[in-house]
Amino acid sequence: MWSPTSEIIAQANVTVLQTQRGLDSYDALHAWSVGNRAAFWQRTIERIGIVLRKPCREILDDSGGPAHPRWLPGARLNIAESCFLGDPNSTAILYATANGPVQRWSLRDLESLTNRVANALVARGLTPGDAIAVDLPMTAESVAIYLGIIKMGAAAVSIAESFAAPEIATRLRIGQAKLVFTQDHIPRRGRGLPLYEKVRNAGATPAVVLPAGDALEAEVRAGDLAWDAFLVDDDRFDAVACDPDDPVNILFSSGTTGDPKAIPWTHTTPIKSAADGHYHQDVHPGDVLAWPTSLGWMMGPWLIFASLVNRAGMALYYDIPTQRDFGEFIRDAGVTMLGVVPSLVKSWRSTGCMEGLDWSRIKLFSSTGECSNPDDMQYLMDLAGHRPVIEYLGGTEIGGGHLTGIIVKPAQPATFNTLALGIDAVILDPEGQPADQGELFLLPPSIGLSTRLLNRDHDQVYYQAAPTGPDGSVVRRHGDRIERLPGGYYRAHGRVDDTMNLGGIKVSSAEVERAVNAVPGVRETAAVAVPPPGGGPGRLVIFAVSDIDPPPDPGVLREEMQRRIRDELNPLFKIHRLAMMDALPRTASNKVMRRLLRAEGEES
Repeated sequence: MWSPTSEIIAQANVTVLQTQRGLDSYDALHAWSVGNRAAFWQRTIERIGIVLRKPCREILDDSGGPAHPRWLPGARLNIAESCFLGDPNSTAILYATANGPVQRWSLRDLESLTNRVANALVARGLTPGDAIAVDLPMTAESVAIYLGIIKMGAAAVSIAESFAAPEIATRLRIGQAKLVFTQDHIPRRGRGLPLYEKVRNAGATPAVVLPAGDALEAEVRAGDLAWDAFLVDDDRFDAVACDPDDPVNILFSSGTTGDPKAIPWTHTTPIKSAADGHYHQDVHPGDVLAWPTSLGWMMGPWLIFASLVNRAGMALYYDIPTQRDFGEFIRDAGVTMLGVVPSLVKSWRSTGCMEGLDWSRIKLFSSTGECSNPDDMQYLMDLAGHRPVIEYLGGTEIGGGHLTGIIVKPAQPATFNTLALGIDAVILDPEGQPADQGELFLLPPSIGLSTRLLNRDHDQVYYQAAPTGPDGSVVRRHGDRIERLPGGYYRAHGRVDDTMNLGGIKVSSAEVERAVNAVPGVRETAAVAVPPPGGGPGRLVIFAVSDIDPPPDPGVLREEMQRRIRDELNPLFKIHRLAMMDALPRTASNKVMRRLLRAEGEES
């Protein structure tokens, strides 16, 4: 348990808004935010300083129904402009290579390169409305490229740098990218992982190739350009004013079969990202945010907007975050908010690599990507002198979070203590009735919620076959399985499609994994149910990664896991098979690829 001090409460961004509204509690503020959505988003747009070149006729036009809102109709804006309103001399980016010194870009430095990119794109014949892909690690240059694309009125097509050539080709095709930015290689622990080579193998889309070091270490094919040859010297650019519904970014959902969903962010979506950072991660001017991520995952764009729109800086580490040198960078960069994925914390805990570092500048942590383990989150809190963890659950098609935390209320490890401001939701059981445990459905509208997909029927994906909400309200399916706890807290139990039926009893993968992850010698697990030959109840298969070398005896490990499941869950849940792995297969956004594991379990 963590409780805020009176000083923390007084200085929180939400307290200022609550006081301005004359409300006596945070819960009353949340109720106002969902009961008066247009007023809430108007006040938020004013608070965080979103630049509108032309004012809107109204904040929200809901004449098309809650599933088809229009935000800021009549306005003209370019969301990139709202990223450069801070002091030009303030810190925008702090970065370092492995064990290298921390280097700094001011906001003026970032805007200068952003404008050079925008001018260079125009000089190469790119026009507003074009799609331009970014297949880069998260660097200072990639941030400038991303913002330069948006500033000249185009849309960035996000591609994770971990993808193989066929996956890159799929995203280039769906996004209809006319150009792709990439890098010769990605430095990782002294090795260079090829990136430009994969882009070349993905097809004929022209590329701009950046060097990972001081000089380009790849021969550029005909039709492609080296970074230095692409750039122009002109560092002044007037942002192209756009319609609020024009796309700024094409992001892709995680998927293991078929084409991934292509989700367009518009010029209003980043308002949701910045608002969440302002209210829930409590970002203030001068803060420094770090979150190991990339532009291929929504948290990369989220980090840019949550930092810069709120006049804060971001800290980028140009290597993997699993060893002590990353923690030293967090210390030396003066990070005030550190974002994580739970598996990263588990790795730190198993090795002890972050212990003894001075993380006293950190005010809070935030965690997303998968279900958290309470013991791991308590360990993380203690690394910085018992700072709180803001759990953050949402998705690409939300532009941020729906279930999260707030620092003006007590926090418990691995739980949420609020719905996000401006978002309302209801938990329904399989019969569509309100319940304390079941599927969480969103109650639209909200800025950030997608209204279209490039390659799917949006209404079919999110609204068709959804139950009716309270009082006949329209609900939007998102697929998270949530439990409401006493005292206004919530716990996530993974995705609804990760729910298993074992012997006629439903249980989530997350519940099984929480039980067996506590077994000594286990770093992480994934639990799946596979049907037996000829049908019948699902059989439990557990894939496990050990944190010791050599790993424990599988027979002993299975016996201890079975004991934990019997004592903590249900004696009827029997482990059919335990499979040891070197690492769990994950998507670019760090989600476990359960479909692959189910397929492997069925074959065994």
